[in-house]
Amino acid sequence: MARLALALDTGTEDRLLADMVEAGHTILARLVGWRDVVESLDRLAPDLVIVGAGRGTLSPELLQACDVRGIRLIALASDDRERALASRIGLHEVLPADSAWSDVERLVSGGVPVPSRVGDAGSGIADGASRGGASRASGEPSVSVIAVWGPGGAPGRTLVSVNLAAELAAAGHRVVLVDADPYGGAIAATLGLLDEAPGFAAACRLAGADGLDRTEIERLAQRYSSPRASFDVLSGLVGPSRWPELSESRVTAALAGLRAWAEYVVVDTGFSLERDEELTSDQFAPRRNAATFATLAAADRVVAVGVADPVGLSRLLRGHAELIEHVDAERVDVVANRVRSSALGIDAHAQIRQTMRRFAGIADVTMLPHDGRAADAAILTARTLRDAAPRSPLRTAIRDFALTRYAPVAEPRGRSRAARALLTARAPRAAAS
Repeated sequence: MARLALALDTGTEDRLLADMVEAGHTILARLVGWRDVVESLDRLAPDLVIVGAGRGTLSPELLQACDVRGIRLIALASDDRERALASRIGLHEVLPADSAWSDVERLVSGGVPVPSRVGDAGSGIADGASRGGASRASGEPSVSVIAVWGPGGAPGRTLVSVNLAAELAAAGHRVVLVDADPYGGAIAATLGLLDEAPGFAAACRLAGADGLDRTEIERLAQRYSSPRASFDVLSGLVGPSRWPELSESRVTAALAGLRAWAEYVVVDTGFSLERDEELTSDQFAPRRNAATFATLAAADRVVAVGVADPVGLSRLLRGHAELIEHVDAERVDVVANRVRSSALGIDAHAQIRQTMRRFAGIADVTMLPHDGRAADAAILTARTLRDAAPRSPLRTAIRDFALTRYAPVAEPRGRSRAARALLTARAPRAAAS
C-alpha cells in the first residue's frame, strides 16, 4: 500500500480519510499548504502526495519538488479555475474534488489512463501498471527488466545493479532491485538491509504457486529509503546452498509478476553460463544456473560488466561470446568498469574501444571511471553512490548511462524554461543539494 501525504480542505479530507485507511494506505501527515508539503517531502518520503488544486495547496514549486524526488502528485479540483491552474503548471493527474475514494484509488494504484506529467499528453499508463506501477512518458523505451551480468572475478555486477536502480528511481520511476545470484548475492549487505529476509526466493515460491500478487510483493520487499531515490529490494538467498529454490520456472513467473508491479526491475544475476545438466545423468535435477538463464531470457536489456584491465577484459570477451549464444547481441549493453590508465597505460578509453572492436566487434562500450574513494564511502555507509558520493565521477557516469539508455527524460509541455532545465538536469541539482 502507498504512503500518503495530504493537503486537502477539511471537508474533502474528512470525507475520504476513513476510506484511505480502510484501503490499507498509511497517512504520513495532514498538511495545510503547499509550502508545508515541500518542507516535509525529505522528512516524510511519501510515495504519493494528494492536494487540493487551489493556489494555497498547489503550485509549480510543489510540482517541481515532487518531480525531483520521484514522488507522484495528485490534485483534487473543485471547479474549472482549479483545473485550469493544474493544467497550466503541467499537472495532469487531476480528479474532481467530489470524487469517491474508489475513483481516487484507481489513480493511486495506477489504473486510470491519464496523461503523464513528463512526456506527450497522449501517453497513458501501461496496461501492466494497473498492479501498482506509475505512468511512463511517451517515447520512452519499452525496457522493464534489466539483467546485470558479468564474468567471474568480481567485475562490479552488484555496484552497477544497485546504482542503476538508484538512478532510475531518482528519475521518478518505481524500481525494484532483485538479487538473483545463486552463488550468494550481496545486495542486502551492500545496502545495509536484513539478509535473513526471505526476499526473492520467497517471491519465486509464491510465483510457482500462482500466489505472487501486489500485496505479497510489498510484504516481501524491503525499502531502501533515500530522500530522492527510494526503491524496493528483494534480497538474495539466505545461504548459497539454497540455490534449488530458484528454479527456472519460478524465476520466470516471479519476474513476470514484478514486471507488472514496477516500471523497472533491475536484476543482479550469477556469473556462470555453464549448462550444468550436461554434467549429470539426471536430466530432471535442479540446475544451479537456471535462475541466471531464466533472468537473461526474461530481460529486455542485459548489462554485461567487466573490469577494465588486461585480465578483466579477457574474461569479458570470453564471457560475452558465451552470453550472445543465449541472448541477442542487440539486447546487450557492454560496460567496462574501473577504467584507469594505471592498468592500461596511456589513453585507456581508446585501448578499450580498440580491443572490444577488434576481438568482439563491439563498437559501443560504456566506461565507468575508477573511483575507489567513492566506492569505499558507499560500502562503508551502506548507501548508494548517489547518497554517499553524489559528486563522484563514477556516480555521474552511471547516472548518464541509466538516463541515456533506459529512462531518457522527455521534454515537458507547458513548463517554464527554469522548470524544463530542472527536469533535464535533475540529478546534478539533487546532488548539489
